[in-house]
Amino acid sequence: MKRVVLGTAGHVDHGKTTLVKALTGVDTDRLKEEKERGITIELGFARLDLPSGVRVGIVDVPGHERFVRTMVAGAAGIDLVALVVAADEGVRPQTREHLEICELLGVKSGLVILTKKDLVDEEWLALVTEEVREFLRGTFLEGAPLVAVSAVTGEGLPELIRVLDQLVQKVPDRSLTGPFRLPVDRVFTVKGFGTVVTGTTISGRLRVGEEVEIYPRGIRARVRRIQSHGEEREEALAGMRTALNLQGVEREEVSRGDVVATPGLLRPSTILDLELQYLSSAPRPLKNLEKVHFHLGTAELLGEVVLFGRDRLEPGERDVVQVRLSQPVVCLRGDRAVIRGGSPLVTLGGGRVLNPLARRRKRTKPWEREELELLARGGDREVLFYHLEKAREGGMKASLLQLKVSVFGRAWEDLLKSLSSEVVRIPGEEEEILLSRRAFEAFKKEILRALEGFHQKFPLKPGLTKEELRARVSDRAPLRVFEAAVSELLSGGQLVAEREFLRLSSHRVVLPEEAEALKREIEKIFLSAGFSPPDPDEALSRFRDRPQLALDMFRVLVQEGVLVRLSEKLYFHRHILEKARSLAEDYLRRHGEMGVGDFRKLTGGASRKYLIPLLEYLDRTKVTLRVGDKRILRRGLRGQSP
Repeated sequence: MKRVVLGTAGHVDHGKTTLVKALTGVDTDRLKEEKERGITIELGFARLDLPSGVRVGIVDVPGHERFVRTMVAGAAGIDLVALVVAADEGVRPQTREHLEICELLGVKSGLVILTKKDLVDEEWLALVTEEVREFLRGTFLEGAPLVAVSAVTGEGLPELIRVLDQLVQKVPDRSLTGPFRLPVDRVFTVKGFGTVVTGTTISGRLRVGEEVEIYPRGIRARVRRIQSHGEEREEALAGMRTALNLQGVEREEVSRGDVVATPGLLRPSTILDLELQYLSSAPRPLKNLEKVHFHLGTAELLGEVVLFGRDRLEPGERDVVQVRLSQPVVCLRGDRAVIRGGSPLVTLGGGRVLNPLARRRKRTKPWEREELELLARGGDREVLFYHLEKAREGGMKASLLQLKVSVFGRAWEDLLKSLSSEVVRIPGEEEEILLSRRAFEAFKKEILRALEGFHQKFPLKPGLTKEELRARVSDRAPLRVFEAAVSELLSGGQLVAEREFLRLSSHRVVLPEEAEALKREIEKIFLSAGFSPPDPDEALSRFRDRPQLALDMFRVLVQEGVLVRLSEKLYFHRHILEKARSLAEDYLRRHGEMGVGDFRKLTGGASRKYLIPLLEYLDRTKVTLRVGDKRILRRGLRGQSP
């Protein structure tokens, strides 16, 4: 079943609530004060099933100027508007303001209903019709259907139903694949069940038993029951007027203006980038840092508007601005907002959110305006690249980037797939990190430059460890990004890994004659020591006249694999290790097992200081297997010839 949300709009006492009752049988004036005063103060809700089978949820909003803020909350999430004008009064102040609010909130479709037809004659009705048509010229309701009705006599109601049924067929279906979001417009408790929140489900779907989060408070709750217009439902869908019975949250922990949504989806922010349309009907220019009432979804809070490169915005102008709020809100890119100000309060303008998690911008810097203008004119692709370019080699977690671009589900995967050659995706245990290919390639070049500089400064050193290399490049890059960059450089042949060191593939240690001679001397010391090599410090102490060169040559021998480290301060010549392996294999093939004493005899009486590390080395290199105090030959080596 298709579902559409229709909002009423119009001046106080123009018959909106009476009309809704005539159409649905539901009296949306639900407060005692509303009954006594004859005006709507709070939002009212009703359901209308059209002949085509489309179910229309009607949001009846107050028309009095004192309750326009409630009207804004009700208009959030509507698909089309019914602009109600009393035939005996014509266009009035709140008629204009409500229409402006609907335009600012991005409402694209609707119809005009002239009520109280029974109170005027045909000539007067024709004059009011002409006045309304003239008033609507240049708005989204120009050329919209106009139906005159009487809620008292019923005249015109069948025609209204027919016209409405035609209109709703043109309303596009809301996506069910995106995240669930419901701005809260009412909160109350039901005895025996607990806290209930209501609102219009503006995206996604939600089932009974699922978990939700209440933003910006960060409270988790579970859905116990779902209702829509008094009917029990197993699932809430986009476009439905929805009541959620929440388990695990108290009535005092949630209020109008909060958003019930998919857990972990949204992030609170007190700074939003906005494209603002300042109404031509605004009474005066908007000044930089002017205090305003900011309406977003069902939330209302105080804020100030920051202008860029200018000190005032004239009525009728459109520009990019930043809004800094007194309290955090949650939203997505593309959400609509309204600002009101002055005394008495009037609607000043509104627009769409460009960045739901903005940083504090400097208003006098020209690049700040340029970036905002890019966000205003850019599509999903351009906005994604903007955020990735700003993140540079730091990249951005997928969930944060999704929020900033505000594309989800299949559409998100399709977007990334279309950019596969331009976006680098680095997987992780929890979520992937994304960065632009351009930033990733620039970071790889930074790594190469760091190694090149190191090689130039220390030509005799073998290279840098990963930890040392990372310390020499941008600390903005997470470890995962650094490791991915090194991996690509290794696979591409630009880097070489030798033991724990990384070096440029073009780098070779070219030793002068003195260094080569010293290197041979150090190698000879370890080779001649056999199974009882000296402590490196002891070996190098023989070259006190050239300590740094001796240390460099020792490191070169280690880097080349001539000297092999078995433990701290214990290095063996590789030929000695090969000899130990050969002796052990030969002995085990003949005797089956070998103890420490047996191995001591094989090595010519070496002490345990050297024997134990050697035996552990043979275990690590899969030559021997320890069984109790003995070693046996690994199965794969038993049948091989010595």
